Amino acid sequence: MPRFDLSPAELETYAPEISEPADFDDFWRETLADARAHDEPVRVEPVATPLTSADVFDVTFPGFGGDPIKAWLLLPAGSAGPLPTVVEFNGYGGGRGLPVERLGWVSSGYAHLFMDTRGQGSAWGTGGDTPDPHGTGPSFSGFMTRGIESPADYYYRRVYTDAVRAIDAVRTLERVDADRVAVCGGSQGGGITLAAAGLSDGLVAAMPDVPFLCHFERAVGLTDRDPYQEIVRYLSIHRGAERRVFETLSYFDGANFATRATAPGLFSVGLLDPICPPSTVYATYNRYAGEKQIEVYPFNEHEGGTTYQWLAQAAFLGARV
Repeated sequence: MPRFDLSPAELETYAPEISEPADFDDFWRETLADARAHDEPVRVEPVATPLTSADVFDVTFPGFGGDPIKAWLLLPAGSAGPLPTVVEFNGYGGGRGLPVERLGWVSSGYAHLFMDTRGQGSAWGTGGDTPDPHGTGPSFSGFMTRGIESPADYYYRRVYTDAVRAIDAVRTLERVDADRVAVCGGSQGGGITLAAAGLSDGLVAAMPDVPFLCHFERAVGLTDRDPYQEIVRYLSIHRGAERRVFETLSYFDGANFATRATAPGLFSVGLLDPICPPSTVYATYNRYAGEKQIEVYPFNEHEGGTTYQWLAQAAFLGARV
């Protein structure tokens, strides 16, 4: 795909106005307080696998509304801990899959918690195991417009809360060093990473790759790709709902969480990315409040750096734990 967004020089200084609700912090403070009022225990059950280098556990923790959220926990085999830990979030439509699919972090000596995304897991990969029991009214196919006319009902209120509660949960585990927890993810997982970083204290790193869910107002008018186009199609039917929709989205914009994140941040961007346009990534990166750097892939689309980026993350995190 040819370059379609701002020039590299323009991207480096791109800092648009981003809509931010006056009660943004109160909204999230109350949301997380409500979630933390549910004191269901974190369940950790060993799972038999062919792996000899990792101990594998099926984890269930309380998320939004106390809903049970699934995750895989992998620990280096026989490790005593406490271990530095990576909490990872998945891309759009994918589930937690199988525990043998992601071995990089545990093979590098980290505890690794991979969170299932509620309601997802049937678009690609090997499946998910976490339902979303909350109804949301009319929506377009997909997840982007579920409950989109109300911040309280919006789908990502539940997902972002689950992400924070995943961090809370992993910090309670005996073999995890609660003071050395990092978060990461690509695309949707990158957007969730930004929310988790903006809403959680004491993280040692946040590593969002080609992040989705950023600078919504520009994204929906710039790209003709899903998932942002789900919002366009919704608005093409629900004429007159634009103000309400973008007001809701402002509570969930990665650019607004970026201003509240203090953990060292490592971003990535593909300059030919038609799904998460480069300017939406830079609008967020340039607002990020913590120490930060960005890996730029000039000739890549949404795949970004793939394994090259993981190696950059491993070096970045290794210098901080």
